[in-house]
Amino acid sequence: MHFFRPNRRQWLALAAAAPALVLAEQVRPGLDPAGWLVSEKLDGVRALWDGRQLRFRSGRVVAAPAGFLARLPRTPLDGELWLARGRFDELSGLVRRASPDDALWREVRYMLFELPGAPGPFAERARALERIAEASRWPQLQAVPQCVIASRAALATLLADTVREGGEGLMLHRADALYEAGRSRALVKLKPQQDEDAVVIGHLPGRGRHAGRLGALQLRRADGLVFQLGTGFSDAQRSSPPPLGSTVTYTYRGLTPGGAPRFASFLRVRPDA
Repeated sequence: MHFFRPNRRQWLALAAAAPALVLAEQVRPGLDPAGWLVSEKLDGVRALWDGRQLRFRSGRVVAAPAGFLARLPRTPLDGELWLARGRFDELSGLVRRASPDDALWREVRYMLFELPGAPGPFAERARALERIAEASRWPQLQAVPQCVIASRAALATLLADTVREGGEGLMLHRADALYEAGRSRALVKLKPQQDEDAVVIGHLPGRGRHAGRLGALQLRRADGLVFQLGTGFSDAQRSSPPPLGSTVTYTYRGLTPGGAPRFASFLRVRPDA
């Protein structure tokens, strides 16, 4: 089997502090799935393996057990650290520990969905990921299953079934897409609600029942738009809100004429950003 092996210059680029990753766009309405490979959108923590270190999307090193890292191949990989559907909060707390708990990490799977910098279309890279996972003979290293969907109706049915069973949604990747880091129209996410990330730049005080606690977060999106987010928080989160500079994910339903998210609601803090 022949896997992608980077040269010294590629190693240095892959080891940069903030890795350049392929980022998904929101799905376009009425997308025809012909020509796309479809997989489940896992509620995990994204991690990039450069062949030597495992990093969050921010570039920070993941404090994974030495035994876990020793089982990973020298090939650069991109994927999600994942426990199971509905266990994101548990996973988030686990991977953010400065000292890894070896016993708990035995449940963590590294679910592969991309082969950074490798040549060829995504369909070939997906098959290469399957070969890498099979060659490892290690259940904690798996390739995310990719499937072909025949029609819009079948795609809608798969989405409904996935969400009903506890999944977040679906990812669609153009089968013919070459690897290219950055926001890509060749990779889209399909969920019942849209979601996006933004950076916390301010804490606004609450009123009434929330007096003395957080009323709303002031957020800045990647495109520079600043807006307030005041719903979706638990009482505990209002008492101890996400710190300034942290990245949070929020859900929304479309945009206003000015580009602000409609019906925005806090979802969670991103530990990998």
